[in-house]
Amino acid sequence: MNQFDTHDVFNQAPPFGDVNLLRCDPALREGLAREGAAWAGDTLDALGARLGRFEVLDLARLANANGPRLTAFDRSGHRVDEVEFHPAWHELMGMMIGAGAHSAPWRDPRPGAQVARAAAYLLFGQVENGAQCPVTMTYASVPALCRAGRLGERWLPKILSNEYDPRSLPIEHKRGALIGMGMTEKQGGTDVRANTTRARELLPSEARARFGEEGEGAWAIVGHKWFFSAPQSDAHLILAQTDEAGSGGLSCFFVPRYLPDGSRNAIRVQRLKDKLGNRSNASSEVEFHDAVGWLVGEVGRGIPTILEMGSHTRLDCVVGTAGIMRAALCHALHHARGRAAFGKPLAQQPLMRNVLADLALESEAATAFALRLARCFDRPEDPIEAALGRILTPAGKYWLCKRGPGFGAEAMEVMGGNGYVEDGPLARLYREFPVNSIWEGSGNVMCLDVLRALGKAPEAARAALEAELAPAAALDARFADYVRQLGRDMSDTGEEGARRLAERLVIAVQGALLLRHAPPFVAEAFVASRIAQDVGGAFGRLPPGTDFDAILARALVV
Repeated sequence: MNQFDTHDVFNQAPPFGDVNLLRCDPALREGLAREGAAWAGDTLDALGARLGRFEVLDLARLANANGPRLTAFDRSGHRVDEVEFHPAWHELMGMMIGAGAHSAPWRDPRPGAQVARAAAYLLFGQVENGAQCPVTMTYASVPALCRAGRLGERWLPKILSNEYDPRSLPIEHKRGALIGMGMTEKQGGTDVRANTTRARELLPSEARARFGEEGEGAWAIVGHKWFFSAPQSDAHLILAQTDEAGSGGLSCFFVPRYLPDGSRNAIRVQRLKDKLGNRSNASSEVEFHDAVGWLVGEVGRGIPTILEMGSHTRLDCVVGTAGIMRAALCHALHHARGRAAFGKPLAQQPLMRNVLADLALESEAATAFALRLARCFDRPEDPIEAALGRILTPAGKYWLCKRGPGFGAEAMEVMGGNGYVEDGPLARLYREFPVNSIWEGSGNVMCLDVLRALGKAPEAARAALEAELAPAAALDARFADYVRQLGRDMSDTGEEGARRLAERLVIAVQGALLLRHAPPFVAEAFVASRIAQDVGGAFGRLPPGTDFDAILARALVV
């Protein structure tokens, strides 16, 4: 550099990209095989290569920098309530739908199908997270619609289609369909029983006059939703009070954008939400002006119907968070390998190695847990797997999603100012973490759900956990002590201790998975830092003797 040259760029790590997101992640590959989905390896390998390309990773930047826009009226004054997206959004959605992230386990329910789908979803989570929202809701709607008679027969072929069709048209003219959800109202978020939206059953003669045979089971709906996710979806599942059941008779309704006669349903989009993160995706406030919906399930049984959907959306909150963690780790570790400070690469500085290795452990444990949880969904007929899934779904959503923001902040700090600016991905990833914690039940709701699951079937819960944890307890005395204390906690924990219990449940399952299946240097570091002592403080607290080199070499194989 001469005395006049002020712009010689050096000591900057190149952007992360052009890497196969599956091949660089041994923990994901091993978990895929361990949990019964090795048969999907070639398909996921191709997906990992595609998603890791620079131009695909950049679609996330474009979709978030150019968020959705609402057009309430056309130029002639007709109400249209259309949402316009950047082309990058549509390209991302096309990839996810084309890969079957919304439908694969329902189209081909072979053993391991939920695990394979979770692995694909985790890979997509490393790219862009707003597009995952409508994909998740569509995926979660299928079990309920499979029991919806004529309604399901009409809609499921389009929902299960692997063609992404964003056109605003009646379902008969679509190649594929997306489903959204609308539960939250202004006066009550978690407390859906406080909902005031009401539904009135249409007289059979009125329904037939409007819609012919398709009018069977139609209701008129009046009210609002404070959060109406993905208003561009072809239909939404909502909760509304029904006259027959009184003020507590919440029922579930399927509310399409277009009615069977081809007219627009009376769903008025008031505005799009201006959110902290998830900015590529449209979330809205709506009003129903005698909108028409079709009953799903029994009158007054809307909450059980929605809870079934909720178990699948909560699974995706766990898997999606594991994906964002993995993305943040990859960007941070790649940066640390390519940038020097005080004479050597950041990744070789002793304290930085501790931070990065700690993040790598957290990410690997999250991946292992997410895939193990997906296996519970693969085997709902197995009472042990069903009981385990009932406990670990809310516990995992609580703990993994709670760890996310701190994880994102630490990864951002590894990159310093380069992580804090919007030019790179870390700021966006950091903002994505909270939505998985808040959506589909916040932390307290999840922990109380854990207590309900344990209280409803304590013997089944204990049997399921013992089957999962006992083999690892035989391998490590520290872990065995942890499991014994967990058993005592399960017996005497009240509401005030529910967060602590949920945390310990997840850490126990993570520890068991790593002790049994991960390399010894990973298992030892996890047990020493999460089992033998309480989790707390910042990342970078791994004890002396940790094999930092081995952990970091495993964390990102390029």
